[in-house]
Formats: sequence, structure tokens, C-alpha cells
Amino acid sequence: MIAISGTIGTGLFLTSGSTIATAGPGGALLAYVIIGIWLVFVCQAIGEIATLLPLPGAFNAWGGRVFDEALSFQMSWMYFINWALTIPAELAASAVIVSFWLPKDSKFPDWAVPLIIILFMVVINLAGVKAYGELEYWFSVLKVVTIVMFIICGILVDAGVIGGVNYGMSAWHIDGAPFKGGFIGFITALVSVGYAYGGTEMTAVTAAESRNPHKHVPMAVNTVMFRIAFFYIISIFLLGSIIPNNDPDLVNSSGSAETAPFTIVFAKAGINAAANYMNAVVFTSIFSAINSDFYVATRVLLSLSRNGWAHKSIGYTNSRGVPLVALAIVTVCSCLSLITIFVGSGVAFKWFVSLIGSVLFQSWILILLLHFRFRYCWKAQGRPVVDLPYVSWGYPYGNMVATFIGVCIIIATWYLSLINPPTNPGAGATPEQLTAYHDARGSYARGLLGAWFPWVCSACLFISYKVINKTKFIKAEKADLDTGRFIPTESDKEDMRPHGPAWKRFVKYLI
Repeated sequence: MIAISGTIGTGLFLTSGSTIATAGPGGALLAYVIIGIWLVFVCQAIGEIATLLPLPGAFNAWGGRVFDEALSFQMSWMYFINWALTIPAELAASAVIVSFWLPKDSKFPDWAVPLIIILFMVVINLAGVKAYGELEYWFSVLKVVTIVMFIICGILVDAGVIGGVNYGMSAWHIDGAPFKGGFIGFITALVSVGYAYGGTEMTAVTAAESRNPHKHVPMAVNTVMFRIAFFYIISIFLLGSIIPNNDPDLVNSSGSAETAPFTIVFAKAGINAAANYMNAVVFTSIFSAINSDFYVATRVLLSLSRNGWAHKSIGYTNSRGVPLVALAIVTVCSCLSLITIFVGSGVAFKWFVSLIGSVLFQSWILILLLHFRFRYCWKAQGRPVVDLPYVSWGYPYGNMVATFIGVCIIIATWYLSLINPPTNPGAGATPEQLTAYHDARGSYARGLLGAWFPWVCSACLFISYKVINKTKFIKAEKADLDTGRFIPTESDKEDMRPHGPAWKRFVKYLI
């Protein structure tokens, strides 16, 4: 359920429209399929190692076991930076969403909503992991119900059963469709789709506090493919079929749910309260995402402290297992969202998002490479694959395909960041030309920063740690594959045995 709640959020509900407007219905669908395939095998890699070694910090700690301690140091800090930026991004989006319910001349400050949510997050996280998990479950239920409602409604609208118009595949044959903007439009869509999928890898982080990782982690990673196909790909197909890619509301530059693509489809179905309902769902989705972000960020900091890569006081936990100092640090980082006081919530959201996607891409590609290295170490120590509590399916060919996809996408983001720099219109430019130039310059700067910041920062972290601590490459025969290994009790083994009729087990597996 955490994998669902961490994935479904503003990326799908709000920004999916701009993806279709940029790449067309075919380009957007292909982008979601390609990154979905990449992510399926990333989650399989996570499942195999996290089931065996449910460590605090998850995949960020694996590098120090099978490759080099400097890689774990670099990955852990970059993953923390990712969530330290994601929290302000979601908080900035919350201010945009709440503005939908405010009158046009309202003087309600942008920073008030993020500040209220931060206070709620602190209280929830102080209550412990059980409160966090319970909240995420119910938030997930709300989002899943909304997606199911949308898919049913979308099929009926597309077929002309409700709304009075039979759309069919007509939006795929208008000017620019199905692939709009050519190659540049497609790779632009890939970057934004990556942000929409972000959070699925949270399963590995939660494994350290799972009651029975041998049961729960495989269940989570094995359903990722079904979730991606059902929630994302079907939704994007329906959106692209009903709403033409040249619809001005599709871009949704304001970030308001009034023109979000899901709201447009509900409105076409004659559901007049669609905008208010969708806005409420998006707001709870953001609240849920921030809740997950706080949890993951504090646990990554806890891992950094326990490995000696951050001050030991950060690793202090209370009787409920809550890392209090880490929570305080994450709370301070979340206050970056208050930058909306100066630049506005919409602008702040765009700048944060420009950084997050590339950091996630880096984490996903490194997870795949670490999985290759883990299998090599496992084999070098004479251990049979059947001894693994969970074996990822599709290895090694699935990993090879996913790695190829990941490398191509990362190279595409670099290429996209360097082409088409803005041209200064000169002294005689009109106000409209100057405005367009400033907007283009800001977009170009965001692209450069987003594409190159993770790699430059990672190189600095890796090289500095390796030079200062003189770490050495870990030989496969000496890799530590046992410390922190989960050993199931008899009760855990009984819990993992099949119970009930086969059809009930199948339905439970899917749900």
C-alpha cells in the first residue's frame, strides 16, 4: 500500500495533462510504458536484496556491502537530498491546490498552508511508524477509489454512454497526434513522467520496519507491474483519447485542479462537483505524499548516522523508534517551502521538480547496477540462487533491458538540457518578447540544473569520501551478505504458508 501511496500524487493527477500536450497521446502513453518497464525491474532488484537484507537506508546501504563504502555514502546523501527537495515541492503544490477554494482577491498567504501541514507531519511522525502506516493505508484507499472511478467514468465517456459524445480514438488523429513535438517532445515527456512515478522504490526503505520482510516485500514488488498498468497506463490512454492534445486547459500551467485532466473528464461526464472533489483528492494525495516523504527522509538520515556518515546524535530514537533529531532536521528542510513567500508557490514547485526527476533516475540506475554486482558476489561465494528468500524474475535479461532504458533516458535529459538556449531579443524588444525571453531563460536554467546537478554533486560526494577515508573496492569473495540478514521465526514461516482457497489467495495477491 505504501508503494501505491508514494507513487500516486501530483505527478499523475496534475501534470499528466502537460505530458499529453507536449508529446501527444501516443508519446505520453509510450513514455509511461517505457519508464514503467524500467521501474518494474528496478523493483524486482529491490525485492531480491531487501528481502534478504532489510537494512535501514535500504538500497543506499548495499553499495558498502558489495562495491565500495564511498558509493553507499554518495547514494545515501543523494537520496536524502531527493526527499529533502521533494517535501518542499509537495508543500508548494499544496498552496496552489488550496488557492482553488479561495476567492480571487483573497489575502490568505501562500506560506500558511505549508506551515500548517508541516506541524501535522511532525505530530504524525512523533506518534511512530504504526500511525504513519495506518494513515498511508487509508490515503491509498481514497486514491485507488478515485482512479477506479475515473477509469470507469472514462470508458463510459469515451464510448459516448454518458456525456453525449462518442470520442473513441478521434483525439489520436487530430493535428500533432499521436506523437506531438517529435523526438524533443517525447524526451521532455520522459522527464516529467519520471517525477510522476517517483516513490515506488519506497518499499525497500520500509522493509527495515516490516514485521516479516520475507512475506511483505515480495508481495509489494510483485504487484508493481499490475499497479503501473492499471493506474497509470490505462489512465493516460483514456485521458489522451478523450481530451485533445491542443486543449488549452490540458497544459494546466496554473497547477489548479479546476483544469486538471481528471477534472475535465469528470466534467464531460456531467459531474458538476468534479472540480471540488478532485481538488480534495489531490490535496489528500499531497498530504499522503508528504507523510511518506517525512518517513523516508528521517529513515535515510538514521541510516547515515548509524553508518558513521552523519553525526551520531542524529541516530537517536525514542521508545517508539522515532528518530527525533532526524525528524527535526527534516522539518527544518521542509521549511524551504516557505520560499513561496518570495517567488510564489507555482514557481517554487517547478524549480523543485526540475531537480527531483534526475536524482530519482540516478537512484534507479544505480539500484540495477548494484543488483548485478550483488548476484556476482553471491555466485563468487559459492552460494546457490535457490538460497535467496526471493528471486527476481527476468534476471539478467530484464535488468539489461531496464539498464539500457535508464541510460538512454539519462543521456536524453543531458541532451535536452543543452539544446535551444534562449536568445536575447535585444534592446528594441516588446514587453511580450521580454516576458517570453525571461520565461525561456528560467526554463533553460531549470533544465540545466535538473540534468547536471545530481551527477556533479554525486561525483563530489563519492570522490571526496574515497580520498579522505581511503576506501577500497570490495572483492566479491569478501562481500558481507549476512550482517543484518532477516531470519524468520517459526511464526513468520507459518505466516508465509498459503492459507485459504486458491481463488482467495489470487485475489489477495492482486489487491
